[in-house]
Amino acid sequence: MNTQTSLIAMFRLGGIFMWPLLAFAIATVAIIIERIIYIFYHNLKVASLSTQTQQFVAADKMDDAVSFLQAQPRKNTAASVLLVLLKNARFGESRMERAAEGEAEERIRRLENGFNYLTSLSSIAPLTGFLGTVSGMIGAFRSIAEATDVNAQLVANGIYEALVTTVFGLVIAITALVAYNLLAQRVDFFAAEITKAVNDLVPEILDYRSRNTAGGESAV
Repeated sequence: MNTQTSLIAMFRLGGIFMWPLLAFAIATVAIIIERIIYIFYHNLKVASLSTQTQQFVAADKMDDAVSFLQAQPRKNTAASVLLVLLKNARFGESRMERAAEGEAEERIRRLENGFNYLTSLSSIAPLTGFLGTVSGMIGAFRSIAEATDVNAQLVANGIYEALVTTVFGLVIAITALVAYNLLAQRVDFFAAEITKAVNDLVPEILDYRSRNTAGGESAV
């Protein structure tokens, strides 16, 4: 690639505002990679786990259901939520639902950690780029004001700086927004699934308690 059109040449011609844009670009890529690794490392599948747990409860095997969920690896995020639900069953419907909701919110918060930085970078990067644009245009018009013979070459550097910073700022913003929306969609899908799983499991637990209470047994 020609040196004049290389990234390094563009960076130099972009002026001082390219340095904060470089920092924003590095931060954006680092956050995206870290969130992808974290989210895809954790198992966010809910349906099969919920179905198996419901089958245990429906068969009056509450202890087996608890053991089944406890045996799940820590990266199985849904297991911890359903386990909290079962362990709080003895305290009644309201208490166990609040406990499960609190656990789900904590798990979702961990999944969304860093999302706020992506949204902030998607706003700050283009604004910084536009600031570079203004700076470049100011330099271009200053050159025009100080010159006695105005030509395109005279103002080219200022305009180039203005365009380069704008492009880099927009590229960073678009990257951050696309990554945020894709990752947020995955987390939202998990949140919807775990909510449905809890809502489906609560009636099964209440039926279990009713059967065991009626039979003179102590419900778990």
